Amino acid sequence: MQNIILYLYPYSMNHKAGFVNIIGNPNVGKSTLMNTLVGEKLSIITQKAQTTRHRIMGIVNGVDYQIVYSDLPGILKPAYMLQRSMMKYVNTAVTDADMILYVTDVAESGKPGEFNNETFQKIKEVNVPVFLVLNKVDLSSQEEVETLAARWKIILPGAEIFPVSALHNFNLDNLFKRIIELLPESPPYFDKEDLTDKPVRFFICEIIREKILRNYQKEIPYSVEVTLEEFSETEKLVKMRSVIYVERESQKGIIIGHKGESLKKVGTSARIDIESFLGKKVFLEMYVKVDKDWRNNERRLTKYGYES
Repeated sequence: MQNIILYLYPYSMNHKAGFVNIIGNPNVGKSTLMNTLVGEKLSIITQKAQTTRHRIMGIVNGVDYQIVYSDLPGILKPAYMLQRSMMKYVNTAVTDADMILYVTDVAESGKPGEFNNETFQKIKEVNVPVFLVLNKVDLSSQEEVETLAARWKIILPGAEIFPVSALHNFNLDNLFKRIIELLPESPPYFDKEDLTDKPVRFFICEIIREKILRNYQKEIPYSVEVTLEEFSETEKLVKMRSVIYVERESQKGIIIGHKGESLKKVGTSARIDIESFLGKKVFLEMYVKVDKDWRNNERRLTKYGYES
């Protein structure tokens, strides 16, 4: 009987919960950091900037705590409407955070002139704990890391500095313990069984988009949006039809490739990852269509799930 009572009323005493938002420039390892902290691959990862387009939440639950991490697009100066939408996610995350993990890496020099954008200035003024996460320290020497940390103490004097390697899970245990210490008392924001706020279909589209980012160069990956038009599931098989949208007819030809070979390569690698993600066999159909200038069309962006 005691076990049942604990299950029904697990949040009555000293439960902690909060939003821990991961912010930084492109390619500093924000998505790798969240995936490692959550223990699942929720955010796709490539070497290309602007891989993350949405705010993706990863939820970590304990008996007496719930951490809601948010992986966010990299800070940039918007050149078109899609990028403006991406920056809205970032700016919202600055204001609704219970804690901010500002991620930099050893390739960023830590010189003040590099960090004079509006978002960074807002982070300097927030009234919540800020952790400066100095990532990729495995690629640098101890002396270089100490020099960077000293520079960051000047740039963000109120921040706690954590040198880490998200890829190799170095020093993340100490970061995690400090996050737990500073979480505010609160009931959980999500069901304790939840891992993320996004549906399965979202992650399937992201897997396909990751393969496009990895297999195409120049502007092609940034001109692509992926949707899932059909999804049906039986006990042993999942059937789905995906549409890859591009902005111009010439891009459609590049995505498909000679005799469809490029599209087939993307589909095969995506199907393997989707099967691993779902734990079932997958039959995946893929089509390519043109949606002219969708990145600068507010109505189309709303349809694809971006903030207007």
